[in-house]
Amino acid sequence: MPSRETPLAALVLAAGGSSRLGRPKQLLPYRGGVLVDAVLDVARGYPFEQRLLALGGSADVVRAAVDTTGFEVVVNDEYATGCSSSIARTIREVRQDIGAVVLLLGDQPDVQVDTIAALARGRGNAPIAVTRYDNGIGHPFALSRATFPALRGLHGDRGVWKLIERLGSAVARVRVPGPVPRDVDTEEDYRAILASAAALE
Repeated sequence: MPSRETPLAALVLAAGGSSRLGRPKQLLPYRGGVLVDAVLDVARGYPFEQRLLALGGSADVVRAAVDTTGFEVVVNDEYATGCSSSIARTIREVRQDIGAVVLLLGDQPDVQVDTIAALARGRGNAPIAVTRYDNGIGHPFALSRATFPALRGLHGDRGVWKLIERLGSAVARVRVPGPVPRDVDTEEDYRAILASAAALE
């Protein structure tokens, strides 16, 4: 793994109430475990200096069912107002020595450790770096400490995306091959994730 001057923290967002799915998507069976297990394993696969897990909806059930070893769990009681509230809440727990956080979605298990490594290498001094897949921009995102004041004031579901739009050309776009990894919002998404996983076995 390449050396880095800037210490990085992982922030896994898994606080949603799964309103569209109707059951806690964090606990959907996936590859011998549950969905969020796969994302936590990806975050463990990269040498982050700090790892944070944001929970909200079904937090107690998730904590009881999921191995969170190596993560600081932050419970966001305002999760229903949108994922931005989880970022705003969790960013306050980032250590002072951390120079940037990498956002990972708790319902996006197909992100690869190599993608995180490419993002870390390619982010440069940009305030935000995003992953540029074959068919568009997607997570993970890397957000420098310079953005933390703005992150603490985020609201709604697309706060980070609005910040990216506002910064425009200042945002680094790190190219990686392949399509944007699917996240799970519906039963159709879940079936597609399972089919993709089965094809790799």
